[in-house]
Amino acid sequence: MASVPRDRGDALPRARDTRARYRRILRFAGWNLAVTWWYELFLPRIGLARVAERTRAERMRRFARRFHVLAVDLGGLMIKVGQFMSSRLDVLPPEITAELSGLQDEVPPVPFDAIRALAEAELGMPLERAYASIDVEPIAAASLGQAHRARLAPQQAADSGLDAVVVKVQRPGIDRIVDVDLAALRKVAGWLSHVRLVSDRVNTHALVEEFAHTSLEEIDYLHEAANAERFAADFAGDRRVGVPVVAWERTTRRVLTLEDVTAIKVTDAAGLASAGIDPAEVAPVFAAIMFDQLFTNGFFHADPHPGNIFVTPIVDGSEASWKLTFIDFGMMGEVPAGTRSGLRKLLIAAASRDGTGLVDAVRDVGVLLPSADTGELERAMTQLFARFGGMGFAELREVDPREFRDFAEQFGHVVRSLPFQLPENFLLIIRAMSLTSGVCSALDADFNLWDSIEPYATKLIRDERGDVVQDVAKQALEIARIAVGLPKRLDTLATRIEEGRITVSDPALERRVARLERTGRRLVAAVLFGALLVAGAVIRADDAVFGTVLMVVSAVPLLFALFAGRIR
Repeated sequence: MASVPRDRGDALPRARDTRARYRRILRFAGWNLAVTWWYELFLPRIGLARVAERTRAERMRRFARRFHVLAVDLGGLMIKVGQFMSSRLDVLPPEITAELSGLQDEVPPVPFDAIRALAEAELGMPLERAYASIDVEPIAAASLGQAHRARLAPQQAADSGLDAVVVKVQRPGIDRIVDVDLAALRKVAGWLSHVRLVSDRVNTHALVEEFAHTSLEEIDYLHEAANAERFAADFAGDRRVGVPVVAWERTTRRVLTLEDVTAIKVTDAAGLASAGIDPAEVAPVFAAIMFDQLFTNGFFHADPHPGNIFVTPIVDGSEASWKLTFIDFGMMGEVPAGTRSGLRKLLIAAASRDGTGLVDAVRDVGVLLPSADTGELERAMTQLFARFGGMGFAELREVDPREFRDFAEQFGHVVRSLPFQLPENFLLIIRAMSLTSGVCSALDADFNLWDSIEPYATKLIRDERGDVVQDVAKQALEIARIAVGLPKRLDTLATRIEEGRITVSDPALERRVARLERTGRRLVAAVLFGALLVAGAVIRADDAVFGTVLMVVSAVPLLFALFAGRIR
């Protein structure tokens, strides 16, 4: 009987902690969304854009520092969110990515007693029976679990062919924490869905659900074990890639036992040098392996940060070589056949500096809506390739920043006006490519991604040559169809010219006219506001009620003048 009140007493603080965690995440998100709205949307509307620009860098740093503290304090999925932001060097400013980069490794470990209790409950036996030995100190601590070195008992070692293993154990209570964090993220996604600037670009609900699906799969170690075996099958016979073997007899949903494949961390320059391995030779191999996963296999490692990749030296007779060994297959992604085809086209277009082909590929992938008018975007991409195409990161750093600024001023409106969206399956693809770029740059500061893209694109073209005849036949059929309909279209065009119904579209001119119209409407609203306010003040002396009504009504044109263009 005594156990009942004790259990209830333990449950109540946990429930309170859960509610406090949920509210703390929402308070943080709500406050920062409000600050962003004030500086990035409201102040520019009233002519104070320079104030927002002048304070932006410091605001970004302050946000990143506060989120860093929140993530380390709360753990769970907040660490994952921070790690994702720290890897988005292509989108987020350095003030954010630099501050959050420490979250890749900065996760406090769980006391071993708690790990022991969970592992024994899962395996149904004491650890001394499950393993011949297990280290108390973890070799890695992550946001969802932590890993300890161990040795299998003699019988299990004989059955599996393994001896030294790594035991990965979930953090106690992580299921509940993940549920709370996902509930908070869904709430924030709902808020963002009402912001037109965001909702026009991405389905926030779908994005959070994709993140939720990935996170729930990541805390199911049976799923991770199956992923490891599938990944190994994709690269079976490929000497460049290594994958740890799963010890299924000691694996459950919350405990995963794998072959210990610990070697040289991929970004450990000193370790690579002592093994006689040139980091500059590792970078292109790593990039090619990631390209294989994304563009050929369609099943890819979505978390290839340096802690999940080892360089394993191989001594084969008198020949010394190495391979890249991947670990941690909890976060994996799949590229549907249609998206993979679009990505292949994207890679080929980028390698050949084909601006039109690049835009077509972006449309095929689903990033650009079919209704988009892409003429200006194609011209922008063509000029971008003409000026910056083929440059590596080191070369781009030497370019005069004014050139980037001029290009952004010339074509920035094109990107902002087009209906871009983020497809649901793109979150992990973007993460994988961002981390790939970061690892390659860490291995070789002069690494040029084009040097890896071009030969890989050539390989894709060579592999797809078998479809050339079919493509030519399709193009011939399309040309024939256009030729058959051409006389009718010419006749229609001639008729419209005779009737004076020809229209010419100039997007730039249309934007200027629309801007003038908006300015005119806001000017009229401002004049109306002033007139009503002054009239109300004058009349109020003789007729207090009517004068007050006029002064209150003057707020309507004032609000229109301030927020015109933001209203849907």
